[in-house]
Amino acid sequence: MGVMALLESLKEAAATIRRPKKLKQFQTVELRVRMDCEGCERIVRKSVENMKGVTSVEVDRKQFKVTVTGYVDANKVLKRVRRKTGKKAEMWPYKPYNLVSQPYAPQVYDKKAPAGYVRNAEPTFPNPDKTEEKYTHVFSDDNPHACSIM
Repeated sequence: MGVMALLESLKEAAATIRRPKKLKQFQTVELRVRMDCEGCERIVRKSVENMKGVTSVEVDRKQFKVTVTGYVDANKVLKRVRRKTGKKAEMWPYKPYNLVSQPYAPQVYDKKAPAGYVRNAEPTFPNPDKTEEKYTHVFSDDNPHACSIM
């Protein structure tokens, strides 16, 4: 009986011990939120400042950019801004100009992007299996066997 009582007491002790939650990683979350005035800026800032794990909040009204740093989840920050402010918010869709291999490709270049930024997308190149591309390749300067009509 002594062994059974010991096992039961160990089982009860294990049930009362709380397991620590998985810690979130320290990260920077960048959002794009439309802000027109100082009141909008203040509402957005206050909606995120009170979140658990937030270390700092930076708001740039000219670029419509909100930067949140801390031990937070990006999706929770996004949902919180949408719910508390009622504004349309999205993850920051731009990359710095110098990090993109082809910044003037049609899918990447965006006139609405802030200065020094381009859209966060890799350009897609034409599909060589399409017939239009096959015909253009026939008359291309890169093809040594191309028809040269001058």
